[in-house]
Amino acid sequence: MDPTAKRAEYDDPVTVAVPGGRLTLDASYVDAEAEEIRGQAREYREGTRTAFDLDVRYPDGFTGRVMGAMAAIPYGETRTYGDLADDLDNAPQPVGAACGRNPVPLVVPCHRVVAADGLGGFSADGGPELKRHLLDHERSDSVQVTLGDADTGVDADTDVDGGGDADAQP
Repeated sequence: MDPTAKRAEYDDPVTVAVPGGRLTLDASYVDAEAEEIRGQAREYREGTRTAFDLDVRYPDGFTGRVMGAMAAIPYGETRTYGDLADDLDNAPQPVGAACGRNPVPLVVPCHRVVAADGLGGFSADGGPELKRHLLDHERSDSVQVTLGDADTGVDADTDVDGGGDADAQP
């Protein structure tokens, strides 16, 4: 990472709206200004971005290695803690602990790492419920309703007028 590049202030975490809630990122690990981080997060939320184009500084040691492995998981896919452990020649529990130390969730997609028998944990505010929303967002073909979006109370798949297909013949 270029030490002269502009980046968000070290003491100013960046909070972004995501499907199902909000995430706070430690912007000191990202080589970008806060508005760029927020803009890419908004594009992710709107369904127009599947990968973040931001330089991330990984911590030294095992956590950094796990973050690199998480960053390689494609949008819409998951890996288990055991899968990453095998790749890193370690055990699933330390991988899970390292996932929980990820300072830039979403940008480095720790939500894509799941347990062999279920969802697993999520250390960000919102916990596993927020993790489920992020995974569902990535697996859907449509944009999810998020914080700050208008809630019409109408399901897009519901026949609003009750009249069925307007083109249908009686």
